[in-house]
Amino acid sequence: MKILLATQNLGKYREIKRMLEPLGVEVILPEEKLNVEEKGNSFMENAYIKAMAYFEKYRIPTLADDSGLVVPSLGGYPGVFSSRFYSIDWGGREEVQTSEDEANIRKLLRLMKDVSDRRAYFKAVLCLVLEEGLCIFSEGTCEGEIVHSPRGSGGFGYDPIFKPKSYEKTMAELAPEEKDLISHRGKALRKLKEFLELWKKCR
Repeated sequence: MKILLATQNLGKYREIKRMLEPLGVEVILPEEKLNVEEKGNSFMENAYIKAMAYFEKYRIPTLADDSGLVVPSLGGYPGVFSSRFYSIDWGGREEVQTSEDEANIRKLLRLMKDVSDRRAYFKAVLCLVLEEGLCIFSEGTCEGEIVHSPRGSGGFGYDPIFKPKSYEKTMAELAPEEKDLISHRGKALRKLKEFLELWKKCR
């Protein structure tokens, strides 16, 4: 079975490919990036918008992920703006010096410099369009807190400043297999895998 992953984010691609391949699923990337306007107000809406846009172009089972970091003390930001947090007006724009991920982290740490409540959680929503009129949603969360400075070189996005609950390491300091067990995307993918196993048996 082939599934098209509606993203150009290689970090997401590697994580999802690593978890779905043992199920006999070949995860492929689109030949070209579509200019999809993520105008939804939730992770679920944005995942659906992306999945449908790529499915309508390529007409094969398509998986989209919309995920991000939610910090309650910042009113829920970055939230659905996680990937482009550095560029939005709220909290002031941040200049990209080395990468967008680095700019996002720098902005978040600046805004939380004097914040004592550092609780945060990652949330991921997956939308899998299997065929016309059939789409499946799956979601997962990972609770933790924001550390004061980046640590670790693994992962991507906000991983270097997010310490999962009951852990002393940041997401970026965990081995990939360890991260998969507790991450928001790992939890959502395991739920999706359970569905795919049942769906394949019924085909």
